[in-house]
Amino acid sequence: MKKNIFYLSILLFFIFIFSIFYIGLDKPNFYKPTEVRNKNLEEFTSTGLFSNKQFNSKDIIENNNFTLINIWASWCIPCRSEHSMLMSLSKKTDLNIIGLNYKDKKNNAVKFLDELGDPFSQNLIDPDGIISISLGAYGVPESILLNNKSRVIRKYIGPLTSDNISEIIKIIQ
Repeated sequence: MKKNIFYLSILLFFIFIFSIFYIGLDKPNFYKPTEVRNKNLEEFTSTGLFSNKQFNSKDIIENNNFTLINIWASWCIPCRSEHSMLMSLSKKTDLNIIGLNYKDKKNNAVKFLDELGDPFSQNLIDPDGIISISLGAYGVPESILLNNKSRVIRKYIGPLTSDNISEIIKIIQ
């Protein structure tokens, strides 16, 4: 009798554990940023990479016809490969390109820009990634093209390609 109760209690325990895992597997536990295309960008404030000055996104964006916010990091290999595209874009156009440095060490970010060039009209930092998440970013690199009313025109997930650059140039001209 004691033996049967012991086996029954073990069986109930495993059924309980299995139920907990089964219920947990049914619920998504990952973050999925919302789609931001054709929406107004959420206003944010960030510190400059080369200064401790606070910048408001609205002030940076509304003074320009178009703005490209590029979310990047020095430790990101695809960011390194896309950087030449950003350098080319900054030389070909008067597009306001804002760099948002994502979860990076300041000295690594500065070294990255010193080594590869600085295509950004403004460099901002996002040390904990909260700004990038609020912008709807999945990771780095990502770029968001905005008009002067902070309306999202295009969002590019992953490194920019020559086709993306051509599309951006067509849109802003």
